[in-house]
This record gives sequence, C-alpha cells and structure tokens, in this order.
Amino acid sequence: MRVLFLVNPVASSVTARRQVIIHKLLTADHEVERVDTTHRGHATELAADAARSGFEAVVVMGGDGTLNEAANGLAGTSTALVALPGGSTNVFARTIGLSDDPIEATMSMIEAMNAGEVKRIGLGSVNGRYFLFHTGVGWDARLVRQVEKRAKVKKYASHPLFIWCGLETFFGLYDRKNPHFSITYEDGVRVDGGYFSVILNTNPYTYVGTTPFSLSPDATLDRPLAAVTMTKMKSLSFLRLMFATLRSPDATTRSSIVDYRADLFGATIEAYHPTPYQVDGDDCGDEMRLEFLFHPEALNLVMPLQD
Repeated sequence: MRVLFLVNPVASSVTARRQVIIHKLLTADHEVERVDTTHRGHATELAADAARSGFEAVVVMGGDGTLNEAANGLAGTSTALVALPGGSTNVFARTIGLSDDPIEATMSMIEAMNAGEVKRIGLGSVNGRYFLFHTGVGWDARLVRQVEKRAKVKKYASHPLFIWCGLETFFGLYDRKNPHFSITYEDGVRVDGGYFSVILNTNPYTYVGTTPFSLSPDATLDRPLAAVTMTKMKSLSFLRLMFATLRSPDATTRSSIVDYRADLFGATIEAYHPTPYQVDGDDCGDEMRLEFLFHPEALNLVMPLQD
C-alpha cells in the first residue's frame, strides 16, 4: 500500500523516538513517504495532495486538530484516513477503539491496514468545514481558546490545564446569565435561549483521564448527528449534569436543562451576538450564524480490528 505518513512534530505526544519507531513499523509492509506539518491548515493541503497523487492511505500522527485537517483534505476521495494518537487527549483515536499509546495504536492499525479494514463513514460539517467528532458552540469554545493561549503548558500538563481553564471560563469568562443563540432543526422547530451547544458526530464528547465523558448515546459513526443544547447554565444544575454524564451515557437525554435531538441531517444556530465555536477541539473564532449538515459516507477510515 502506498502510504503518506503525516506528522505534526509539535503535537503533545509526538517525540523523535516515536516517529522513528512508527516510521520503521509502517515501512515493513508498505511504501511510505513522510511529511511534517509546518502551519495551520497544512495537514489539509498535504492530505488533499496525497489523494490527488494516488496515495491509498494517510497515516496521521498528531492531535485531534491535525486529524480534523487531514479529514477535510480526504473527504470525498477514496484515500483512507489512518488515525494515530499524538495529541493530549486523542478523542477520535480512542473513540474508534485505539490505545492511547502511539506505538500500540500503530501496531493495531498496521494489522487493520493489512486486512483491508476500511469503513466509509459519515461526517458532520459546520459552515463548510467537516468535523470528525463534534463542534462546540459557546462555553467550551471559550474554554478551548483559553487553553490555546497556554499552548506551551498544554504540552506538559494538558489535563490539569483543561480543568483550570474550564473553571476559569465557567466562573469568570463566559456569560451564564444571558442566552447566546437559538437553534433551528431541519423539521423547522426552533429553540430559543441557548447557552451552550454541542453537535456530535460521535460519542464520547471527550475523556477525563481514562473515563469517557458522554453526551449522546445516539452519536455513532453509523448514524446522523446529535445535538445537545443547554438551555440553562446555573452553577448547581449545570455541574450536577456534568457529574451525571460521567456515570451515565444518557444523562443529557433526561435532563430538564437540555434540549436533546438525535439523527439530525441539518441544523442552524443563529447567535444574538458574535459567539465562539470550536471544531474537533480547534478554536474557529466567533460567528453569528452556523450551518450544520450531515454528510453520509464521506470518508474512508481504517478501523482497528475487533477482538
């Protein structure tokens, strides 16, 4: 198989030693070309070039942001995406069943590549940008922005940093007294007074250590999108819900402060003022209007073999 090995050399879990070992493992069975990303959006350019040049797979070693960029370059082509964990949380790689250890994950994916274990999956999109696992609007996007301001700290203390930024944002940087947007679903139903929303293509939303933080039991690679919209963000009720999601994967579906929808092919968020949003953990700035779509069978994805 002709393979492009695409590496984000500054991602949290990427080291020179791991790069050498993974490259050696890949070249044992495949024809491999190695490239590094150097700037924002570069992985999209490199992946799209690989698809045009006839590569059969692009192996991505980086964080979720790098994976997202590569997926945007490969969507609609026959070139397969191969995810490896190289970031701090590695939400998507772990969601599809990979170890958080890059070497172990590489061996699993080589086995899957050799077996031809490729699945055509659906993707979500927001304002034309595809996402693999979710888009967050409001509070969590503001949290991501705070984390990115401390990128050097993120490489060495990612989980404590996320917790600190989450508390900092919740209690001081995000307006929880006034709603920020409305959301309108494909059936025409409009929900006003949204404070925070997550549109999911997969579940869990993230991981807290080794524990999945689940927001939707209906968000899978075999189904359309799910939407979880908070209609209140008072401290006690919101924090109670956050703890409940750690114990139960369907806590949001039963919450009185959540508008929950599943199997969505489209939705629109209209903000009352410029509102932050993030795509697969990447801060995308502020917008007044966000158009969400589901794209079935948009991307070839190599899946680890099931035990």
